[in-house]
Amino acid sequence: PEEDEDLSDSEDSVYSGLEDSGSDSEEDEEDGFFNVPGDVFHAVLNHYSGFCWVFLPTRLPRFFSKDMLMCPFLVLQDIRNTVGNIPMEWYRDFPHIGYDLDGKKIYKPIRNKDELDDFLDKMENPDYWRTVHDNQTGSVIVLSDEQVELVNRLQRGQFGDINFNEYQPSVEYFSSDVMIHPVTNRPEDKRSFIPSLVEKEKVSKLVHAIKMGWIKPRRVEDNSRGTFYDLWASEDSSILSKHRMHLPAPKIPLPGHNESYNPPPEYLFTDEERALWEQQDPSDRKLPYVPMKFSSLRQVPAFPRFIHERFERCLDLYLCPRQRKMRVNVNPEDLIPKLPKPKDLQPFPTVQSLVYRGHSSLIRSISVSPSGQWLASGSDDGTVRIWEVCSSRCMKTIQVGGAVKTVTWNPNPAVCLLAVALNSVVLILSPALADRQVVSSSERLLLGDQEAEAAEDTGAVWSEAEGEELNQGIRLKVHHPKAVHQVVWHAKGDYLASVMPDNSSHLQVLIHQLSRRRSQNPFRRNKGLVQCVSFHPVRPYFFVATQRSVRIYNLVKQEMTKKLQANSKWISSMAFYPVCGSVSLTVLIVLITCHLICRHHKKAVRGVAYHRVYPLFASASDDGSVIVCHGTVYNDLLQNPLIVPVKVLRGHVMTHDLGVLDVTFHPTQPWVFSSGADNTIRLFT
Repeated sequence: PEEDEDLSDSEDSVYSGLEDSGSDSEEDEEDGFFNVPGDVFHAVLNHYSGFCWVFLPTRLPRFFSKDMLMCPFLVLQDIRNTVGNIPMEWYRDFPHIGYDLDGKKIYKPIRNKDELDDFLDKMENPDYWRTVHDNQTGSVIVLSDEQVELVNRLQRGQFGDINFNEYQPSVEYFSSDVMIHPVTNRPEDKRSFIPSLVEKEKVSKLVHAIKMGWIKPRRVEDNSRGTFYDLWASEDSSILSKHRMHLPAPKIPLPGHNESYNPPPEYLFTDEERALWEQQDPSDRKLPYVPMKFSSLRQVPAFPRFIHERFERCLDLYLCPRQRKMRVNVNPEDLIPKLPKPKDLQPFPTVQSLVYRGHSSLIRSISVSPSGQWLASGSDDGTVRIWEVCSSRCMKTIQVGGAVKTVTWNPNPAVCLLAVALNSVVLILSPALADRQVVSSSERLLLGDQEAEAAEDTGAVWSEAEGEELNQGIRLKVHHPKAVHQVVWHAKGDYLASVMPDNSSHLQVLIHQLSRRRSQNPFRRNKGLVQCVSFHPVRPYFFVATQRSVRIYNLVKQEMTKKLQANSKWISSMAFYPVCGSVSLTVLIVLITCHLICRHHKKAVRGVAYHRVYPLFASASDDGSVIVCHGTVYNDLLQNPLIVPVKVLRGHVMTHDLGVLDVTFHPTQPWVFSSGADNTIRLFT
């Protein structure tokens, strides 16, 4: 129409695909294209009035024949607008509507028509009903008579090609004659061996309808055997059912294979079993009868004790006392506490970052300095190594001449001292890995009172190192009468306790004062085989753990405050959360830790450790794993503590049935160190 020609006045609209390029037929013949009658220039699919419009380009290559243009199923993609199959609403706020093959913008045609002009065009234009708007190029296309006829045929459900004969004779690919060789040797499909899900769904619907009574299957009445009546049908059973304590009689168990007239051979008695059955008392027999085999049911004789057995059952039901037990319907899932997700409890160590290698034997103990910069380790190769945490570099190696049982740093940051336990000697080392003020304060603490003498009943002897030991950093030696297995520092750094497990002596725990070089035995009697001891981080309490119990002693009052019974067979180590409000909370954490480790590890637990800042604790076991848990204890003792396992750390190789031997946390970062029997120390961050 003329109105449509006035809408594109700009030069840019020439390239929008709405007008012909103006080339003549001779140039098209030379370029290898031929003209297609009609005004449509590009191919587009537009959904309009519930059917699909098919448009073809006016210029096609030579290899396309004109017969192919009449095929209703030929859909060629538009070669003008190259934006692809995207929503055209994306170009709503832009002056262009796409790009051509050269990458130039295809500008929208200028439109000045409003709804009134559209209504007038609808009333006056005779071709308005066959006019279609193209969303991809923004053009208005008038369909030809052939295209309208094609759309009408598709709406009527007919074929697009008018010359197509749908009733042409079919070709019989398979004849009725049986051939020797098969036409195809393709194997059966997998679906031929799998039951049909559609049939299963239909059958399930029919079964459900039968159960609900919607479908009543027809029943064939068989009156050949006569009619039977229920003798107790008229009896009123509601009297018993309304009784408050009425209990129905227990049902008789269903018969088994051994009660069959033709049981399997394994259910029949042998001669020895039959002789043993006859010798037993009737009350001791598993079966009150002897299984027998018959060739047919017709040869089975009558049961001689039938009436007697029925009478005994009635007598048992009459004389048997029954009691109603009220059961509480509790959902098991409601008893399980709702634990938070581990990702909500971060930070905690998740990956292995560094491996410290250098020892030639298993590493029994590790300890981190209060500053978090140095790591000390003791091994069975007779050396104590001090590592830099961040670089995994071995800064110092000290030969102590024996297998090291325990290595622990002094927790006081004002001094830099290290306690090492080997055989029956406790060594006090000064590594000198701090500033001058800290080193000088450490040396002043080691000088102590030279005139003090050791107590006679303890058997501990203090001595100073000389020669090569002094050059390595060893300052003091404390000789014990027995082998020392553990050394623990007090929070202030002046006292340390040593453990010598021996069930035959009362000298199992000694407390040493470093400044005065004095040792004392706090216990006069044997309380069991002591496994480990620990000082409370804040209050004056001393914890002593035997194999089955934990005793709490007040150091000020010099009396036992409480005794706790552990739920494990053997206590191997203890750990305390340093910021605790009371003793009960601390001990509660200890017991919960032991209980949790016993349930998660598959082998013996070698050590546990708590973090000083974060609510994290870790446990090491011989199964080669370190389990990190999030633990929170509330001030209200009636509220259960929150224990959530957050990570299982693996990396150590099991050697001689030994896995991880010790574990400890970094003092400030959420990092954990572990030492194992594979001669390595691993840092998890």
